[in-house]
Amino acid sequence: MSLGDDGYGGGHDSGRATGDPGGYDDRHLTRTRLPEGEGDAYGPYGQPRRGGRPGGGRPGMSSRNLMTVVGVVVLLLAAIAFANRGGDDSSSDGSDTNTDKAAGSGPTAASGTRPVTGKTGGIASGFAHSEQGAQSAAANFAVALVSADILKPDRRHALVPQIFTSDKVSELQTSLDNAYSKEFLAKLGLNENGEAAKDMTYVSRTVPVGTKATDYNDSAASVEIWCTGAFGTAGIGSKNPVANDWFTMTIKLRWVDGDWKAEGFSQKDGPAPVNGDRAASTADEISKAVEQYGGFTYAR
Repeated sequence: MSLGDDGYGGGHDSGRATGDPGGYDDRHLTRTRLPEGEGDAYGPYGQPRRGGRPGGGRPGMSSRNLMTVVGVVVLLLAAIAFANRGGDDSSSDGSDTNTDKAAGSGPTAASGTRPVTGKTGGIASGFAHSEQGAQSAAANFAVALVSADILKPDRRHALVPQIFTSDKVSELQTSLDNAYSKEFLAKLGLNENGEAAKDMTYVSRTVPVGTKATDYNDSAASVEIWCTGAFGTAGIGSKNPVANDWFTMTIKLRWVDGDWKAEGFSQKDGPAPVNGDRAASTADEISKAVEQYGGFTYAR
């Protein structure tokens, strides 16, 4: 057997030689001279001695290598721990410059600014007088404008004054009343009051995915809101089953009396991702989800 040049034998030319009882020529053996008193590293015939460390005659890990590995592991653990802290080193007042840079890295990045100070008539109000405040207002208005409540005349007449500027309320109230006519509601399986039939639940849940201010100044703004949602009537025999949809709303805003209000809105389809292959839930599961899961106040 020929051992490599790792300190346990000679090179490729080591072999048997006449006159050597063990079959190896001492001239071809690699020996390690240890400090006085520790003896030869090799036993008879050039074979490695079995040390006390694990692995027997195989070369073990030196203390230096062991310390290197341990050091690397400690550094890795420290790096993971630091990453998991999630930037807790920033000051509590949110003035850290790195946080500010991260907030500006994308159109929908969180800013840390308090989005609203209250609610009026079920609609978030008191938005910040800033571009981020305008986006927050638009996201919340989008949720209300494509909700089940907007189909109910009484709720609609309460919501519209909270969403739109006073000079637009009458015009948009009439426009929405005409759009959500008795005939239109009947196609959704709803009566003239926007209510579903017995044992049926009408679902209209909108979820803003992101916002983008396409125009902004201190007095006016135009914001696009990319949305998804679940819409339809849940129940046995429903002719309008609950389905998913993707659309983009554009809401024009104006700063009036210390808050953002809408002047008008429009909507277009998409952008929509490829539909997944997940099996649809039952009508009962959808109905319970609507009852059990509340909505959010949406903000940057």
